[in-house]
Amino acid sequence: MNINFLSGLLHLADPTLPIGGYTHSNGLETYVQERIVHNLTTAKEFVQNMLQYNLKFNDGAFVKLAYKAAEKGDLDALILLDNECNAIKCPKEIRQASQKLGLRLIKIFKRRESFPLMEAFEKTVQNKEANSHYCIVFGVYAYLMKIPLYEALLGFYYTSVAGMITNAVKLVPLGQMDGQDILFSLYPVMEKTVWETLELDRDMVGLCNTAFDIRCMQHERLYSRLYMS
Repeated sequence: MNINFLSGLLHLADPTLPIGGYTHSNGLETYVQERIVHNLTTAKEFVQNMLQYNLKFNDGAFVKLAYKAAEKGDLDALILLDNECNAIKCPKEIRQASQKLGLRLIKIFKRRESFPLMEAFEKTVQNKEANSHYCIVFGVYAYLMKIPLYEALLGFYYTSVAGMITNAVKLVPLGQMDGQDILFSLYPVMEKTVWETLELDRDMVGLCNTAFDIRCMQHERLYSRLYMS
C-alpha cells in the first residue's frame, strides 16, 4: 500500500496547526454557560451530535465536494462551493472564523509548494469573488497533496473532534483522561461518518442546525467569553 501521503495528511489534519483554531469554541461556550453541556456524558453527546448532525451535512460535505472539484481542476465550481458554504453559515462569528482559518491554512501550505489551482483560488479570494472557507481549502489541499478522499475526510473529522474535546476539557471543565475517553469512544463514529459523507445526497448538503446557529449567535453577546466563537 502506498502511504506516501501520510506525512502530508498528518500535517494538514494536525489539531495544533497554527491557524488559530484553538481560539474558537464553535458555540460550545454558550452550551456550557447554559449548563446544557456540564459533564462527561453531555460533552460526549455534544461532540457526537456535532459530528453526525452538523459536520457531516456541512463542512465535511464541503471537504468532499471541494476535493472532487479540485480533482477536475474546476475553479468555477470551487468558487460556487465556497460561496454556498458562506451562505449557510448564518452566525457571523462562525462564518468569519471559517474564513480566517482557511486563509491561514493557505498561508502555511503555500510555503511548501505552489499549486496553480490554489494560486488561482487565492486570487479569487483577494478579488472578493470567494471567501476562503476552511473546509474548502482543506479539501483542495487534500487532493493536491495526493491524500485519498477517505483518509482526508477521516483526518478532517479527527481534527474537528479533537478540537471540540480540547475545548470541552477547558470549559466544562473535564479531566484530561475524560477527554481521551471521549476520543476513544468516537473512533467508530468518525469512521461511520466518513462513509456516510462519501454517500451523502447532494440535496442534503447544508442541512440546517437551528439550535446550533442560535447558540452561536448568542455567543456574540455572552457576558464573559474565553473563545472568539
